[in-house]
Amino acid sequence: MSVPTAPDMSELRIEERIAATRMDLSPQERKAAATLLEHLDDLATYRAAELAQLAGVSKATMSRLFRSLGFADFDEVREHLRILRTSTGEPRRRDGGTDLPAHLAREAEVVRRAVEHPAVPQVVALLASARRVSVVGWRNSHPVALHLRQQLAHARGDVRLAPLPGQVVGEELADVGPGDAVVVIGFRRRPTGFAEVLREAAASGADVVLVADPTAIEHARTATLWLECPVSSALAFDSYAAAMSLVSVLADGVLATLGDPAEQRVQAISRAYERMAEVEGG
Repeated sequence: MSVPTAPDMSELRIEERIAATRMDLSPQERKAAATLLEHLDDLATYRAAELAQLAGVSKATMSRLFRSLGFADFDEVREHLRILRTSTGEPRRRDGGTDLPAHLAREAEVVRRAVEHPAVPQVVALLASARRVSVVGWRNSHPVALHLRQQLAHARGDVRLAPLPGQVVGEELADVGPGDAVVVIGFRRRPTGFAEVLREAAASGADVVLVADPTAIEHARTATLWLECPVSSALAFDSYAAAMSLVSVLADGVLATLGDPAEQRVQAISRAYERMAEVEGG
């Protein structure tokens, strides 16, 4: 993922700091960082030494990680989390109101980082060539999944959405197998059982694409490809601007990859709209 050459750590949340520095961390520090991400919601209940033991690293390694992330010590980490509530995405009003220029600049950078992710071309190729594409998403991830399904359905056939209203995912995965692609959208505040769905999809033999924020790093181990897409913002609520831009980039890439057949499909859909008067003209 493309990141600033010298990111200002003070402007980033802890999961973004880990994402921005991951390539510079030692293997032991990466283990420690993964443990931090796993326990963002209950870090206050641990001491630094306990976290180090949980991660299977030394206390010195954990301390080095804190400094690499721009924190003086573990107390600063806990204070950072207390203020921002990064693990749950809980809406939290910022003191001093909204700095709109800073918000817009941050949004632009997050969008750029998402759409320039190095795995984007691989995901495009997979979505273009798969026999069937299933897109899965719950809660805040569901609108992103719905939009991706809608965009891809213009470029290619057999694109499914799960779960459907009032349904669960099990029956949607029953027909999935080798040659298929399953795109799982998993932004924070994921439902219980998220990991099991990923494992079930992977066990089917299908290629699994995970689109998620940095807190999903442990789930990424199950996926064939992971598109890391931050959602944290300077405002009280998470922002999905980068996620929706990423959807557009993926769909555009599939359309370009499939060429004339995709263009003919788009035209056929437009003619069907006209015949049934389903959408306004213009």
